[in-house]
Amino acid sequence: MDRAQKEKVVEELGQIFESSGVVVVAHYAGLTVAEMQDLRARMRAAGGSVRVAKNRLAKIALEGKPCASIASLLTGMTVLTYSEDPVAAAKVAEAFAKDNSKFEILGGAMGETALDRAGVKAVSDMPSREELIASIAACIGAPASNIAGAIGAPASNIASILSTIEERAEAA
Repeated sequence: MDRAQKEKVVEELGQIFESSGVVVVAHYAGLTVAEMQDLRARMRAAGGSVRVAKNRLAKIALEGKPCASIASLLTGMTVLTYSEDPVAAAKVAEAFAKDNSKFEILGGAMGETALDRAGVKAVSDMPSREELIASIAACIGAPASNIAGAIGAPASNIASILSTIEERAEAA
């Protein structure tokens, strides 16, 4: 890799560190190519990405960035998982770590907040943006459906009373 390529990688990593809602750092020594492809596919499906880069270049890219605190985690064979959604990358990384013992999460960063192993686990347990939107929509929709049910109920009760009266009239 020549100097121009290294500068390009540092610039790309800098963009990742600035724009990501969460960055998770993990060791991946011993994972097969198929397992790495599985991780990449899972992350892509969740709206995130996976990046393997030289630790030295990643440390240079971290200088002056909000998540510079993760520089100490960049030792050995590390992989970066990241997403704009503050929860997606952590959820996928946790799920993948459960399935693969060779994938060891070291920590990460959420904006300026450094996350240790327990912090990444806590973030992964939070509801995602889509889950929050769905629960808010359900809360907003629930009173409307209750009102519609209350308005519709008297009409159905009146209809059943009228049909009962008609049946009695016909029987008599």
